[in-house]
Amino acid sequence: MESGPKKKLRVAAVGDLHVGETSHRAYRDLFDRVHEDADVLCLCGDLVNFGKTVEVENLLEDLRACRIPMVGVLGNHEHECGQPQEVTRMLTEAGVRMLTGEAYEIDGVGFAGGKGFVGGFGRYMLSSFGEASIKTFVNEAVEDANLIENSIRTLRTERSVVLLHYAPVVDTVIGEPPEIHAFLGSSRLAEVVDRYENVKLVLHGHAHRGAPEGRTARGVPVYNVALPVLRTLGDTPYRVFEV
Repeated sequence: MESGPKKKLRVAAVGDLHVGETSHRAYRDLFDRVHEDADVLCLCGDLVNFGKTVEVENLLEDLRACRIPMVGVLGNHEHECGQPQEVTRMLTEAGVRMLTGEAYEIDGVGFAGGKGFVGGFGRYMLSSFGEASIKTFVNEAVEDANLIENSIRTLRTERSVVLLHYAPVVDTVIGEPPEIHAFLGSSRLAEVVDRYENVKLVLHGHAHRGAPEGRTARGVPVYNVALPVLRTLGDTPYRVFEV
């Protein structure tokens, strides 16, 4: 007997909450009701402003209301205070499956990814040439892309979702000043995604004034779920996808 069609997984996603020291219960409603619309919640980085312990504690006050599995990545803001490992630990202990080289499977759908890094897009992507500082910068982008690829490679699922903070395509940063596009993401991330046929969806944040969606060269849909972008689409503080 042939098996029926695989059940779709409802994936909610949001990034760039930017919880601060004085933020209290700012997102309690989001975490409390997301289970009504989704089976999994993806958190795409910049969840707090500076990576301070008190900010993460404020976030966790709200996040503990979530009743569905959570998967997340850090953003650049979580690195500002120099303790990204501590932020990761706190989120992990609160139940968020953090993607820092790991991959997870939830109800037959794989989740992989990482923060990613900057460097620009297409023919304007920064290359490793010239000063040592430029080479160090580019090497950081290459190493981040390799880490993300390693996590994708471990998945054996037919359907996978990649979480990032930085954008993998220029499409979803359009709306931001062109002068800063190189600091919003990198085509290296899209190149990684396009090497894996099982990747069906890419989610990212970071570009507050970017566009809601785009595609990789292979046609994989990419969505910018930074909260300021979601607010241009309606009142719901997350976006839901079926995978």
